Amino acid sequence: QVQLVESGGGLVQAGGSLRLSCAASGRTFSMYTMGWFRQAPGKEREFVAAISKGGTGTYYADSVKGRFTISRDFAKNTVYLQMNSLKPEDTAVYFCAADYRSTVQGMTEINSVDYWGQGTQVTVSS
Repeated sequence: QVQLVESGGGLVQAGGSLRLSCAASGRTFSMYTMGWFRQAPGKEREFVAAISKGGTGTYYADSVKGRFTISRDFAKNTVYLQMNSLKPEDTAVYFCAADYRSTVQGMTEINSVDYWGQGTQVTVSS
């Protein structure tokens, strides 16, 4: 069992930055590909970014490539999402996710996710 707790969401103006954090419980953090998804009102949950079990591989949705950076700290059992140059269309609830089986590319499939966090709201004003 893995518990994920997100933090760092909030309200920011367009062009600004936020860093989301996701603290994972348990001793098996390194066994999971970790990722971020988001869900805007009235839309389906969508993949944002993923990082490999060893932390050396990453994968991003085209919509965030070049603006967002995912990273993980094994000493703190935490995964981060640094979001720069934010746009109003980035407004959504952001969810942390853990996937035991998938590679970073495989984690784009919502059904492959084993554990979800509760979500944190990100609002970007124009």
